Amino acid sequence: MGYVLKLRKLIGHQPLVVAGAAIIAQNSTGKVLLVYRTDNHCWGLPAGSTEPGETVQQTARRELQEETGLTVGALTLIDVFSGPKMHYQYPNGDVIDSVTTLYRANTTGGELVQATDETSTASFFDLNDLPTPLTPLTKWMLLGE
Repeated sequence: MGYVLKLRKLIGHQPLVVAGAAIIAQNSTGKVLLVYRTDNHCWGLPAGSTEPGETVQQTARRELQEETGLTVGALTLIDVFSGPKMHYQYPNGDVIDSVTTLYRANTTGGELVQATDETSTASFFDLNDLPTPLTPLTKWMLLGE
C-alpha cells in the first residue's frame, strides 16, 4: 500500500497536497503513450504520487513501468504544475492538490502491458489525434487547456 493510501485511512477524503510526477513517453515515431484509467474512465499520462525517500524522477520511471511495462532513457524536465488547475476530486471522493513534475522521455524497453490495477488499456497516440476524454490534468499538461 502506498503512502497516500495509508494517509487516506487516517484522514478520509480531506484534501491532501501531493507531490508526484507524470511522463510524456514517446515511441520512435514521436507518438505519446497514454493509459485509460479505470477510476475515472479517462485517458491520461502515466503518473502518480511520490513515495517517501523517492525522487520525482524515480516516481516518473516507476509509474511508467507499473502502468505500462515500459522503460525510458534520459528524462527531460518539461515543467512543474501546481495551483488551482491541479485541484482534483477522484470519483471515490478523495481530494488532492497535486504538485506534479512533468518529464518527457523516449521509450527504450519493456513490453507494453494493456491492463493493470489502475488501467485497462495503454496505447500510443499522435499529439494531433488524442483520444477522449482526457483527464483534466493531462489536458492541461499536453494541450495547455
